[in-house]
Amino acid sequence: MKKRVLSIMVMGLILVPFLFTAVSAKTLKIGSMGPLTGPYAADGNDIKNGVLTAIQVIENEGGIPGYDKIQLVPTDTVCDPKQAVASANKLINEEVVGVIGAYCSSSTIPASATLAEEDIIMITPASTHQDVTDRGLPYMFRMCGRDDAQAPAAVKFMKEALNAKTIFIIDDKTTYSQGLAEGVAKASNEMGIKIVGQDHVNQGDKDFSAILTMAKRENADILYMSLQNHSTGSLMAIQAQRMGLKAQIVSQDAMFHPNFIKVAKDAAEGIFVTYGYTDRTTDAYKKYADIFTAKYGEIGAYGTYAYDAAIALLRSIKAAGSTDPAKVKAELMKLDYDGASKHVKFEENGDSGSSYIAFQIKNGEYVPYWTPEKGILK
Repeated sequence: MKKRVLSIMVMGLILVPFLFTAVSAKTLKIGSMGPLTGPYAADGNDIKNGVLTAIQVIENEGGIPGYDKIQLVPTDTVCDPKQAVASANKLINEEVVGVIGAYCSSSTIPASATLAEEDIIMITPASTHQDVTDRGLPYMFRMCGRDDAQAPAAVKFMKEALNAKTIFIIDDKTTYSQGLAEGVAKASNEMGIKIVGQDHVNQGDKDFSAILTMAKRENADILYMSLQNHSTGSLMAIQAQRMGLKAQIVSQDAMFHPNFIKVAKDAAEGIFVTYGYTDRTTDAYKKYADIFTAKYGEIGAYGTYAYDAAIALLRSIKAAGSTDPAKVKAELMKLDYDGASKHVKFEENGDSGSSYIAFQIKNGEYVPYWTPEKGILK
């Protein structure tokens, strides 16, 4: 009996350090929001994978003192406002210290209001509508550009590089696409490009013959596609080609995705899209791209912005030595460095600037074609 008691005491002494380690082990949780299922799933998974790449980089650099691991809690918004709010509440219950997301502006705007009630920092890598940061939420940040910067850049390109005189504008009624289309219309009026038509399609539509017939009849120089989903853009481009539409197609950042070209194939050739400029020759980009492509394959439109957003958040937490939102925000505002996607420096309203240029699709690749500063690139 005495041997048994002694044995139990010895085992207890051996287990104490392990029990203490288990109790003291801490996990830093951050969240992501994006459409992981449904028609926008490719973009949402790019965002999630960009964040996971950032976590790997930070952990490779030694992690964050006081935490044994960094955990991502990904949530699926399906680009639905109600689901986005539900995702925000889930992340609040998970006690995340910051959120990277969402994708659709129509999801980011309501979700950010919910997160703001708990002072949780949110950095969107993809939502470009100006209202995302113009509402004055103290912990709302944006890594990508803004529609009210993209729209005038696109129209300047159409006027100066394409000598456009007339334009037909199409959107799909989403907060993002309709807001951008209205910005293009406003800039067109200001720069002297005549709007010969402006109409809408519905999300999920497959047949665009009616609206493309209208565009063909108007014989505009430019068909501007402002669409939330690159799959929709691919179908519209294919049908425009079959119809023999002569207008030059110009589109926006949502079409800057390898899947747009994969689906549209030769119908994508020659199409112009506006998107933020990223220098892929930098060490910062290569470091990110090597890890991302090895684990997740091709880099989509917003994986790089999501990576930079997560790196910014995690480095600020590390610099603050705290997860207190006010202290982390103070460190975010001090950032001034070259990220993978762009130079990272936040403005007072949470934006980080826009650098839109025009790319042309050539031989299945997005090739830089025009910049506001240099004009057509030689």
